[in-house]
Amino acid sequence: ADDMSGCGRCSTHCSHSDVSQMGVNYSLYTKIDIENVQCLNEVSEGSGKLVFKPWEDRLHLDKYVESDADEELLFNVPFTGNVKLKGMIVIGGEDGSHPSSVKLYKNRPQMTFDETSTTPDQEFELTQDHDGTYEYTIKTVKFSSVTNLSIYFPNNFGSDSTKVYYIGLKGEFTPVGLLINKNLFSNNKLF
Repeated sequence: ADDMSGCGRCSTHCSHSDVSQMGVNYSLYTKIDIENVQCLNEVSEGSGKLVFKPWEDRLHLDKYVESDADEELLFNVPFTGNVKLKGMIVIGGEDGSHPSSVKLYKNRPQMTFDETSTTPDQEFELTQDHDGTYEYTIKTVKFSSVTNLSIYFPNNFGSDSTKVYYIGLKGEFTPVGLLINKNLFSNNKLF
């Protein structure tokens, strides 16, 4: 079991993070095919792409996404290779607009709200986090070889709309071209 001492309302899915390593650990945003990120139910078209940014810019509140018709937001995030996802940080809005839970789905590109009723690969309750101190642990057994991640925020802490300023993703990245059988080369020695 994870040591959650001092974690408050945080539950067993998150931990307080060592801030000095965060910029290095949360660099998967560079491996996202950002032009093809979709965010369903966003007020301003294309604003969902803005929340995948460097750790150092996580507190820049000028770039965010806000839900439109209700509090739901659904992101379809394609990667440029294969990812083994290990952690996630969510910075949300004030006044009840921070997402209160998240459901994650692996390799379901173009996912729609109709599909969110299916069982997610992982889900957890979120703590209101306005500076990126809560890190949620992803089950790497379920989230290895991820080429597309769907992130669904079904609700928030009481506001009519949901605001997200930052989504940080931590994990290991493998470019598609490097997934080659190593035995192929060891058997073909050149003399």
